[in-house]
Amino acid sequence: MNQDQNSDLSFETLAIHAGNTADPLTGAVVPPIYQVSTYKQDGVGGLRGGYEYSRSANPTRTALEENLAALEGGRRGLAFASGLAAEDCLLRALLVPGDHVVIPNDAYGGTFRLFAKVAARWGVEFSVADTSDVESVRAALRPRTKAVWVETPSNPLLGITDIAAVAEVAHGAGAKLVVDNTFASPYLQQPLALGADVVVHSLTKYMGGHSDVVGGALVTADAELGEELAYHQNAMGAVAGPFDSWIVLRGIKTLAVRMDRHGENAARIAEMLVAHPKVTSVLYPGLAEHPGHEIAAKQMRGFGGMVSFRVAGGEEAAVEVCNRAELFTLGESLGGVESLIEHPGRMTHASVAGSLLEVPGDLVRLSVGIESGDDLLADLKRALG
Repeated sequence: MNQDQNSDLSFETLAIHAGNTADPLTGAVVPPIYQVSTYKQDGVGGLRGGYEYSRSANPTRTALEENLAALEGGRRGLAFASGLAAEDCLLRALLVPGDHVVIPNDAYGGTFRLFAKVAARWGVEFSVADTSDVESVRAALRPRTKAVWVETPSNPLLGITDIAAVAEVAHGAGAKLVVDNTFASPYLQQPLALGADVVVHSLTKYMGGHSDVVGGALVTADAELGEELAYHQNAMGAVAGPFDSWIVLRGIKTLAVRMDRHGENAARIAEMLVAHPKVTSVLYPGLAEHPGHEIAAKQMRGFGGMVSFRVAGGEEAAVEVCNRAELFTLGESLGGVESLIEHPGRMTHASVAGSLLEVPGDLVRLSVGIESGDDLLADLKRALG
């Protein structure tokens, strides 16, 4: 399908068909896994379909990249070996030593580590801002700000950023807006349509959806920027392998139905937690009392499957809740069909300890799966005691 055809189709249809062209040799309805490193040339420089070497391009990865671009409404999608590999490629394509980035005060610990421990040594500077407050973003801008980085919903405090408003501020300063769309997925939110320049994904999470693959992605609506990112992808080489690409493509086909169930279960759990005497605060944008609820309702199709909450009794009580859960598996990551529970301060966000991004010790983060909502509620009630 070409881009014009894509614009006429619903998300659910694109998820199944975009990039998934039947194999011309056999008619197989699922794109083959081209587990190959190099390709026969018809004479020197005579490439078949433009394929030369699988770091540069691979047909299975191409299918995934076309699918990602269609789902995000972009012109170019690029698939990587991990979400952090995608982020690293983006930083090196956009920035040079001395440039500045505004990052959120609530973000994935690995993203902060990439800025603070890797990019900073290369001469890239950053400032922290509350991206849910447009004026905070504006105040953090500098003459050499080249990018504003946003997670919405954020990890792990489920903060919401007004993408269109922050895009206006960033563009007014000559900076690009980068939105990590991992928590929402393109089914719930499409940042490019709201003014973002680049969308980042950990494909490991909702896109793959089954906790069986690691991958990352970048999507942009700007063709020139897409070419620049593709150049760096090839030059740096942290590409998604063909089997991983195939697994993600398979997962994406059920993304819409999975996200509906994730959100349905998460909403029920959030309502239960609000009423629980051992819970002091529930962080879920689907709750009317969440400070970002109205913006989330405006820019998202639904509120997602991530819920965080704070436990009475402090850090040790929060750790005990994580340890007592049974159906909620204690583990890092998120977005799989199975429910996960974790203590961010000691697990996914240990790298931000002592920084402006440090998370509360009494915080528990849930990735709500697609199991029976009744069973999940019963398990959490037991864990809370």
